Amino acid sequence: MMHRLLQFPSQWEWHMLHAKRPDVSGLTRSRKDARNAAAARHESAGGQAGAELDIKQAHPDIAAWLQEVEGCEHNQISVSELPGGQSILQGTLMFQVSDDENDIQPLHFRVTRDKLVTYQSDMRFSLRLQLDPWHDKLQRCQTAPEALFVMLGSILETFHTGLDRFETRLGDLERKMSRHNKTGLMNVIFERRYELLHWSHLFIPIKEIQGAAKEAFMDELSNLEEFKRMELRLDRVQNLLSHYAMEIDTLLMMDDAISNFRGNDIMKTLTIFTALFMPATVIGAVWGMNFEQIPWAGERWGFITVSSLIVVITLLIYWWLWHKGWTGDLLNGRSDGDIVSASRTDGSEADRTDSGERDAMLPPRNRSGRIQTTVSVAPKPAAPEDDSPAPLPSRSSR
Repeated sequence: MMHRLLQFPSQWEWHMLHAKRPDVSGLTRSRKDARNAAAARHESAGGQAGAELDIKQAHPDIAAWLQEVEGCEHNQISVSELPGGQSILQGTLMFQVSDDENDIQPLHFRVTRDKLVTYQSDMRFSLRLQLDPWHDKLQRCQTAPEALFVMLGSILETFHTGLDRFETRLGDLERKMSRHNKTGLMNVIFERRYELLHWSHLFIPIKEIQGAAKEAFMDELSNLEEFKRMELRLDRVQNLLSHYAMEIDTLLMMDDAISNFRGNDIMKTLTIFTALFMPATVIGAVWGMNFEQIPWAGERWGFITVSSLIVVITLLIYWWLWHKGWTGDLLNGRSDGDIVSASRTDGSEADRTDSGERDAMLPPRNRSGRIQTTVSVAPKPAAPEDDSPAPLPSRSSR
């Protein structure tokens, strides 16, 4: 175990503890080399255990804490008091070190007013804190708890970078959904949702550390610069996470609404076609029976008469459905620019239509009172000059 002590102008100190990485040995060509490599590893392990024992003897107040956090790889935060009433905040924080979402490392910390102890197996975070602006911020810290929030601010830099990439991918998803709303986009929506859950899972422990630090150090910490800055930054990240969650929920509700609308359209269309072809089905079933006394079966014009009867009854049923306003636009298709259509083709005729002409035309209503979704720009024929009132336009009259 490596130990480094840093002392700062405000009379607080930082003990950096790092677990020494195990030596990696290559393949040995002989038994003698293998024995030498095993002896070297044994000597390294013995040296590490001796260094850890020396640290525990030199600092007996952290010996129990080191034994407790050894091998801990989950978030845990606790607030307690030392003999004499001095508050102490300690625990483990799992954080993302780099842009790789799988690069999660634990940060074990123990902080009092004038002493900060951190224990890590990865040195990248400690090296980052020795660069500007974090080194300068640590030099200006008045107490050790304030330095802890400088470290948390460095950790949140990865949050901002990751959330910026997430926002870009979420914007691409929204544009794809508005242009080509296909069923495959549901998987992409859930991928964005799981990605947001990843950042929320990393953010919650940092928010908990903020509350635990206020509980431990109270007004002494609330007036410090870095703590106030961290509060504002946490509020900003929390607002972003809430906003992104609301956008994803909106996309899910829109996709669900569009799916339900398409399902209803399909069922209505099948119902209308079933009603229209029901006369042909019934008459064909009756005239297809194996009986001798079937009307018009032996007549010369029997087949033409029955076929004409089927056509007339079908037209009467269609007129009745149209008169009731139940057909809507189900039998007319949709424009290429409709969001609820299966796909949207760029450069379609609907997109090339002059926007001024489309805005000038008001959408008519059908007999059921529903607004007609697609407006045709073709000139309408002149109404007949008679005293009877003109029928209201419906979706099926286009």
